[in-house]
Amino acid sequence: MTAGIEPQAGAAIATPSYGPDLDRCRLLCESIDRHVTGMDKHYLLVSGRDAARFKVLEGPHREVIDERDILPAWLHDLPDPTSFFRRRIWVSTKLPPLRGWHVQQLRRIAIAAHVPQETIAYCDSDVLFLKDFDLSQFWHGGALRLYRRDDALPTDGDHMIWSANAGKTLGLPAQPVPAHDYISTVIAWRRDTVLSMIRHIESRHATSWVQAVAHDRKFSECILYGRYVDEVLQGAGHSHAEESLCQVYWDGPSLDEEGLEQFAASMSPRQVAIGIQSFTGTDLHTLRRLFR
Repeated sequence: MTAGIEPQAGAAIATPSYGPDLDRCRLLCESIDRHVTGMDKHYLLVSGRDAARFKVLEGPHREVIDERDILPAWLHDLPDPTSFFRRRIWVSTKLPPLRGWHVQQLRRIAIAAHVPQETIAYCDSDVLFLKDFDLSQFWHGGALRLYRRDDALPTDGDHMIWSANAGKTLGLPAQPVPAHDYISTVIAWRRDTVLSMIRHIESRHATSWVQAVAHDRKFSECILYGRYVDEVLQGAGHSHAEESLCQVYWDGPSLDEEGLEQFAASMSPRQVAIGIQSFTGTDLHTLRRLFR
């Protein structure tokens, strides 16, 4: 199916996660079950080491996906000696060593080849839905809502490097003018577009898309997809939206109950969820009280 044709039936949410975020992912699942409609499946994308632990979250509309079933067999998950074996590292003979955040991004792309739903909404495990939302709202006719902040790609951090590497992977200029920001959570991609992006990458590099994307280690799956849609497909099958559906607390000190309530109150009328990055140290029990 090409990117301009009406979508197939079916919508799913995909959540990459890992062991330390199990309880946060559990809370996300509760909030999805309470507030989200129009969903056929919720896929939890985890490492083989974590798959058994996450099985407790499975149900009629929720399935745990072991990364070993969707990523190449040559990519191996091992204890990382540089962290005194507290963290994991992914090694192979084809790529430099990868960290968990690299592999979570690869899972987001890989899942498209293994599920039937045409709408795949991506939602981090530290997200909490606070308002009702139907996944059909990602569509306007045959066009999928693509989050894009025009000419707003940050110039600090690695954002420009991520964009340049996306350009290299896709055969595009290092930086588009203007440079847009596509990074958020509670966003959706078209399954057929992801698959065509994979074919495009593999035809250009004559190798696995995983090798082509992860070779430079500094990459963003959101920027990769956004630049593919806008600069290769010329926007076909998508419509742009500048407002994120999720109010995200990216960094800063941990939030207490009052801080969380104020943050939730700052949501715009169209936002349906908040995302509190787990590394801020915000207490899970405080988040649960906000949800209840």
